[in-house]
Amino acid sequence: MTQALARIVLSGLCGLAAPALAAPSDTVALTHIRIIDGQGGAPVENGTVLIRDGRIVAAGTDVAIPGGAEVHDRAGDSVLPGLISDHSHVGQVGGTGTGPVNYTREAITAELAQYRRYGVTTVTALGNNRPLFDTLRAEAHAGTLPADLYGVDQGIGVPNGAPPQKMTMSAADQLFRPTTPDEARAAVDRMADEHTDLVKIWVDDFAGTLKVKMQPAIIRAVVAESHRRGLRVAAHIHDLDDAEAVVADGVDILAHGVRDRPVPADFVATLKRRGIWYIPTLELDESTTAWAEHAPWTRTAFARAGLSAPLAGEIDNPAWDRANSTGRKADEARASLAMNLRNIKTLHDAGVRIGFGTDSGATPLRVPGVAEHRELALLVQAGLSPMQAIGIATAQAAALLELSDRGVIAPGRRADLLVVHGDPSRDIANVDRIVETWENGARERGPG
Repeated sequence: MTQALARIVLSGLCGLAAPALAAPSDTVALTHIRIIDGQGGAPVENGTVLIRDGRIVAAGTDVAIPGGAEVHDRAGDSVLPGLISDHSHVGQVGGTGTGPVNYTREAITAELAQYRRYGVTTVTALGNNRPLFDTLRAEAHAGTLPADLYGVDQGIGVPNGAPPQKMTMSAADQLFRPTTPDEARAAVDRMADEHTDLVKIWVDDFAGTLKVKMQPAIIRAVVAESHRRGLRVAAHIHDLDDAEAVVADGVDILAHGVRDRPVPADFVATLKRRGIWYIPTLELDESTTAWAEHAPWTRTAFARAGLSAPLAGEIDNPAWDRANSTGRKADEARASLAMNLRNIKTLHDAGVRIGFGTDSGATPLRVPGVAEHRELALLVQAGLSPMQAIGIATAQAAALLELSDRGVIAPGRRADLLVVHGDPSRDIANVDRIVETWENGARERGPG
């Protein structure tokens, strides 16, 4: 954003530029703040963001503050759009375990509150949801839950295959595992009737740990029926072969990064030409070993604040650390992360559409909120600039969800904001220095 463009004031509120008037009590001004609007332009220094009724009224360097407005001087701080997760889960984890017993209003509300404290203001729960999801999603859209909520209702897996039952412990109403194309189409229709936002399929063998993959006929039936019902399909993949296959079958979103081989030029070109979204979920593999290895970031108060007491106790157990930092699973996670980092740089540089997600909430170690901040750091580690990483987590993440009311700081958009100390456009680590978050105009302090 140029300085000229930054001089934005929402017109039409009174029909003309009026002198400062007494403001409603819900008018708030963040002043002397650095504005990183999510669209990739240079930050606006010493700006003002004006909020009213949960919306951004004005943002820039020449904003008139109405008399009576609640003013927050944020000199030295930066404001960016609230982070948007395109791939998370809710109601699956409790302490150190997973299972349908965790799919309760209380547990999910607490998860959304934690996402919110860490500046994640929109959460996409990508499958394994129970009927309660539809109720909670409506409440989140109405603004009565801590963060907004989108997602896939149940999702479609493989009989005796992905996602592994021993990992998810899914209940009968949480997942479809069709055996025929007709059953697959019926599963899509059920989710469409429930107003699912997307359809999710698990197609791979979880890096060779399962005996079967999703049958091509099932994939094609799901994609065709989803598109007939006006829905897009996200595919869980790990290897390049599976990614190429589902892309050929017409999926719209790759819900994980390719982690076994470098992505070839023709595959990259196909993703770009067809506008297919790619969500790398870098933190998925990092979290597998980082907590056990006591990586420096895991020892910070910022990260520890996101842990439940049982999980903190497990992580602090030397025996658990040894078991989870060595062996085949740990080695494969490190190799997968290295390849994922390489591939995301290739794809981003080529102009492929990149979404933002971590698979947080699917297992205890993918800690809501903490995982999203690590994803930003890993995107920068992969070679993207801090501003590019922020853009992926805000404007691009909103675009993947086809949401035009958030993801950037501009007049008329939702006041979903993350305020941090310092300048994350220069050092992405500053995004962890949370001052406060704003969800639809409501303020809350950060973790810790």
